[in-house]
Amino acid sequence: MKPLSSIAVFCGSNTGGSVAYTDGAVSLGESFADSGIKLIYGGTHKGLMGVLADALLESKGHAHGVITQRLYAKGHLHPKIQAHEVVATMRERKGRMAELSDGFVAMPGGIGTLEEFMEVWTLNQLGEICKPLGLFNINGFFDPFMAFIDHMIEERFLPAEHRHSIVVESDPKRLLNSLQHYQPIGVPKWLPNL
Repeated sequence: MKPLSSIAVFCGSNTGGSVAYTDGAVSLGESFADSGIKLIYGGTHKGLMGVLADALLESKGHAHGVITQRLYAKGHLHPKIQAHEVVATMRERKGRMAELSDGFVAMPGGIGTLEEFMEVWTLNQLGEICKPLGLFNINGFFDPFMAFIDHMIEERFLPAEHRHSIVVESDPKRLLNSLQHYQPIGVPKWLPNL
């Protein structure tokens, strides 16, 4: 794998119900800046996205936002990021973020965050892209999600090896290090019929 110079982060446009989430966003932003990794994200100043970008910028890091025309028109663009693009739709936004990034991280968030992460995980599984991806598991947020992934495995809708095709980590530095050393899973997604 090539060195990670840019990572797309999917996360909430709300800050959540615990200070642990905002603290985690700050620590991830600082870790990106310390590692010289460019942040690719949704471009807004809202929620955890804004907290993450603020922390990165305060640590002299670089952020590139990709925002939809509708959100841009609502004034949601972060005013201090170094670069941004305005696209027409969410589909274009996700595609452009994938093009710009060497890997992906999902932080706590809502249905949009989960949908964005699941799309890139699926693209990796199908071999359409080969980029590392991980969950920043602040405050155990993704534990129930991983329990559901285990249920998929138990019910034979997902090969067990594919559970390990993503990094799940609660420490930002360990997360970035694991993504840097990511090895693709070579096991096909199709299971034999019973």
